Parts: sequence; C-alpha cells; structure tokens
Amino acid sequence: MVNHHDVIIAGFGGQGVLLSGKILAWAGMLEGLHVTWFPSYGAEMRGGTANCTVVLSKEEIGSPVVDRPAAIIALNQASVDKFLPRVARGGIAVVNSSLSRDVKAPRGVRMVLVPANDIAKDLGDTRTLNVVMLGAYLKASGAMGIKSVVSALGEVLPERRKDLLPINIDALKRGFGLVK
Repeated sequence: MVNHHDVIIAGFGGQGVLLSGKILAWAGMLEGLHVTWFPSYGAEMRGGTANCTVVLSKEEIGSPVVDRPAAIIALNQASVDKFLPRVARGGIAVVNSSLSRDVKAPRGVRMVLVPANDIAKDLGDTRTLNVVMLGAYLKASGAMGIKSVVSALGEVLPERRKDLLPINIDALKRGFGLVK
C-alpha cells in the first residue's frame, strides 16, 4: 500500500460504479486506513452518468475532492473522455475496453485495458464487470491487497445480492490476474 492513493471510478448508472467505490473504501477501513468516498451521479441514475472518488491514506485526508487523481477506473467511453486527461503523470488508467475504443494514454500515464464486459459475461453475470475492473485496478495500482477487498465484498453487497458473493470473488480474481 502506498502512503496516499486516490482514484476516480466512472461509468453510467447501473454499472456498479458507486458500489465499486464503497467496496474499495470499506476495504481501506479494514486495512486501518483513512478513507473518503465521494459519490456523484445524475438525477436519472440508471443509464445516467455516475462517478465516485475514493481516497485511501495512512495520514488524515484533507479533502475528498481530487483534481488530478493517481488513477481512474473508466467503465465506458464517456468516462474515458471526461477523466483520462485528468490523471496525474505517473498515474494509471484502467479502462473497460469492451465499451471504449481507440483510447490513447496521455504521456506518463499507464494504460490498462480490460475487456470487463466480456469477462463478466464469461463468468455468467454481466453485473460483475465493475468488480472485474476493481480487481485489475488493485493489481495495477498496488493500492492494497485483494484479501481486504474480498472481505469488503461480503460486507458491502446488499443482503438481496449475497448469493452473488462467489461470482463477485471470481470476478475480482479474474481482473486481478489479468494485469502483469
């Protein structure tokens, strides 16, 4: 775990953007880190834009607002277009290549392309694409280990979705295993 890490997770409503942020924030708390989770979404929710910022730090966090994130997780092309130019030099962009085409990394930004929709479909539930992306982000960024995120999944998934815990753990591991 780095001393301080921030990420913007973005996509459209219904892709699990805010849930991904909650999972990451909860995992950070399990690791004893200072954490902020700052959601933002359009009024129409499903199908509208959604993003959240998660800050993980060993020190106290001054503000949940991040202008130049160390990383983005972009679940669609509109999110790539909006947030990729903001990634700090030396940062990481984890991009869902199933829904984003011809993405070019800005100078000094590491691009990680993940066919998340395709992987989620192979796993048997397209709703897991956000967790596939989260796994890839964890490996690419080194923000934290996978163990705390697995624990957080069990805590954050709504009661009505607890039956999806095994497939979400598989999705997390698949995303994690994709990144070299």
